[in-house]
Amino acid sequence: MPSTEDRRRVAIVTGAASGIGRATAELFAERGHGVVAVDIDGSGLAGLGNGVEILAGDVSEAPVNEAAVRLALERFGRVDTVVLNAGIGGTPPLESLDAIDTAERIFGVNVRGPLHGLRAALPALRVTRGSAVFTSSVAGLRGDPGNWAYNASKAALINLVRAFALDYASQGIRVNALAPGLTRTGITAAVRRDAGLLAELERRVPLGRIAEPREQAEAIWFLASPAAGYITGTTLVVDGGLDADLGILPLPVPQ
Repeated sequence: MPSTEDRRRVAIVTGAASGIGRATAELFAERGHGVVAVDIDGSGLAGLGNGVEILAGDVSEAPVNEAAVRLALERFGRVDTVVLNAGIGGTPPLESLDAIDTAERIFGVNVRGPLHGLRAALPALRVTRGSAVFTSSVAGLRGDPGNWAYNASKAALINLVRAFALDYASQGIRVNALAPGLTRTGITAAVRRDAGLLAELERRVPLGRIAEPREQAEAIWFLASPAAGYITGTTLVVDGGLDADLGILPLPVPQ
């Protein structure tokens, strides 16, 4: 059961209309937090339940992030955690006509959005000595064919977390990242519709399956919780063992 202290805590979660963000908003609310759920897809925020305030908007824009913090303070009186989770994919070939414009949009959501989110929340986090969790990806640890803009944006978050952890540790603010592996989200929807491709990808994961969003939400919960009170500047990889595998030798056959 959550402690009395946990019941008083408040989280802002971006990208909360679906996938890991929605699972995180639901988990924090279930465990007694006040939650502000933010997403560009306002209709997708419906049904998040009691204790959740919703805000529709594009997190790549500073005013949306500032509005989320104001809403949290007005409704709940504090901010303990910001989960900067909103992200998009869709990398085109570099030589395509729209490659740079599309990459700028990906960086706008995946990198500029978390920058605006943390910047807006810092005054409130100083008061609570709270924490920020950025959602990166195993795609930020290595490269993928045809995914250069997404890879680069998620890699940027990992080093931003290191830098911000150093900048704000003296103020009692912890900053960490989650690096999910293959997870049942909108970004992996096309992969999951291709049964053959999905089977091949799951074969490469030592645990033999893709993750559920709730499993990633539990890792975010840990990073934001007092149990992680001495953890800052780190990236927690939650990928079923994918990144541990060099990929040269075949994995053991499932028993």
